[in-house]
Amino acid sequence: QVQLVESGGGLVQAGGSLRLSCAASGRTFSIYDMGWFRQAPGKEREFVATITWHGGSTYYADSVKGRFTISRDNAKNTVYLQMNNLKPEDTAVYYCASTRRIGSSSQHEYEHWGQGTQVTVSS
Repeated sequence: QVQLVESGGGLVQAGGSLRLSCAASGRTFSIYDMGWFRQAPGKEREFVATITWHGGSTYYADSVKGRFTISRDNAKNTVYLQMNNLKPEDTAVYYCASTRRIGSSSQHEYEHWGQGTQVTVSS
């Protein structure tokens, strides 16, 4: 079992940066691929990025490619999402989640979820 807690959200102006963190409990963290999703008001939850268990491969949604970077530190049981050049359309609740599927962008293939952290980008 893995428990996930996100942090690092907040209010930022367009063009600014934020780094989200997701701390995991449990000694099995390193065997899971980890992903970030987001859900804006009135919209479906959507895939943002995912990283393999060893950190060797990353995958991104087209909307964030070149602006966001996912990384992980297995020694700290933590996965990060560095978000640069933020836009108002990035405003959403951001969730981290774990999966055993490599490179998955489908939320249905993720087993454990955090409670989410709010990111608000003002124009």
